[in-house]
Amino acid sequence: MNKKTLLFTVALLFAGNSMAQAQGSNDDNEISVTDSNGNQEVIEFPEAMGYELDSLMNLYMAKTYLDEDEDCQMKDINPVFEKEVYIDRLSRIPSIIEMPYNDVVQKFIDRYSGRLRHSVSYMLGASNFYMPIFEEALEAYELPLELRYMPVIESALNPTAVSRAGATGLWQFMLPTGKRYGLNVNSLVDERRDPIKSSYAAAQYLSDLYKVFGDWTLVIAAYNCGPEQVNKAIRRSNGERDYWKIYPYLPKETRGYVPAFIAANYIMTYYCDHNICPMKTRLPAKTDTLMLSKNVHLEQIAAVCGVSIDELRALNPAYRRDVIPGATELSCLRLPQTEVGKFIDNEDSIYNYKSEELMAKRTEVEVNKQAASTTSSKRSATRRKSRTRARYVTIRSGQTLSELAEKHGTTVSRLKRLNGLKGTSIRAGKKLRVR
Repeated sequence: MNKKTLLFTVALLFAGNSMAQAQGSNDDNEISVTDSNGNQEVIEFPEAMGYELDSLMNLYMAKTYLDEDEDCQMKDINPVFEKEVYIDRLSRIPSIIEMPYNDVVQKFIDRYSGRLRHSVSYMLGASNFYMPIFEEALEAYELPLELRYMPVIESALNPTAVSRAGATGLWQFMLPTGKRYGLNVNSLVDERRDPIKSSYAAAQYLSDLYKVFGDWTLVIAAYNCGPEQVNKAIRRSNGERDYWKIYPYLPKETRGYVPAFIAANYIMTYYCDHNICPMKTRLPAKTDTLMLSKNVHLEQIAAVCGVSIDELRALNPAYRRDVIPGATELSCLRLPQTEVGKFIDNEDSIYNYKSEELMAKRTEVEVNKQAASTTSSKRSATRRKSRTRARYVTIRSGQTLSELAEKHGTTVSRLKRLNGLKGTSIRAGKKLRVR
């Protein structure tokens, strides 16, 4: 990515707090279709299709740079078309990935154009921030550009989205897969939430999956449920490698995933035909990147540079605790271009601002050796005292070790050890140490 493009694409980043996920009924999360034999099948929606629009609109950049189109003249009504219209429209999408029509695809188109139409309006507006990033990453690996709509079904275009299973970010990487593709994740950093880094990692992963399956529909399915599940479905279907033939053997959500991908491509292309107006987008100010070699808290930067901490979080979504761990390794800080000079001019003031409060992690501590020495001396004295308190008794005729142990609150084995006895025989008149 050249510098000019990097500055442009970084300017398009936006993030925010993780969205609340819809906790709807099963009817909200599933659809039912009937096959030619009259059998009914229940298919799960991808999780992001249940995210609430209100949560999306609470994201910092959505609140700051997206607005409803007040000039939209379209009625908020979803028109119904004949089956042949959908077939024709899908066939005209410029794609090398097969996008066939069937009843399942229709159900997903209906959901996007119906109940989710206002979410689609949001995603069309937000796509102005993200699509250039997705397309550059896909181009870098020479992948089909229609894959740019996968984050629509993965995360509804929320870079901090977290699924029930823990998948995170625009491309919903699980932790092991993210780390395998070079995304750093620790207590302070989660690069799965970084739009640029996660997009390149996703493109590499998709490229690797294509080397395994050689079919883009199977690749999309494997991205959702993992290559092992797709291979299992292929084996159970006697070696079939057509997604629609292995379909019954796939997990429930994956059966809906490819139809959702086709429907996402459809609705992001033909939204006007369904009376959906994109939200108006104002592009944020251009940003630039600084590489830091010291730890710094976003609150320190916000206070000294006069930048909103919400904006800093939006531009730097990978930092989970508002701390940039530059001392661990060189770490990037994205700032509005107009604020870069201010950061450089005030760097010492930034690092010193409330440093004891915000960066309170100690690097060196004193050990209270005097207290430790006193405690140690007391223990030694106690041991010496206990050694000087040895007690002996004279063995009487008929007494046994067992009887003496019970009488003096000890054990036979301890009496043997204190007196150097190998057996249990003792003689009357002899002294026996019992403590």
